[in-house]
Amino acid sequence: MKDDIQSLKEKFGTNLKKIREQKGLSLRNLAAGCNLDDSQISKIENAKWDIQLSTIFELAKGLEVEPKELLDFKF
Repeated sequence: MKDDIQSLKEKFGTNLKKIREQKGLSLRNLAAGCNLDDSQISKIENAKWDIQLSTIFELAKGLEVEPKELLDFKF
């Protein structure tokens, strides 16, 4: 189970980074658009931090995407 959760965190982080880079945003730019700091976003992208549902919505707001886009990866 722990490996499954880690794998999901890694996939989410990879997807987040891909979307952020497609939007041409640095970690600092994204952080400015949501209620997180750049170190938190880096930890999410590197699967080092468990996120909450509210964090997904904050990230989506900062990226100007629907929250479901952040979860659009293969389980």
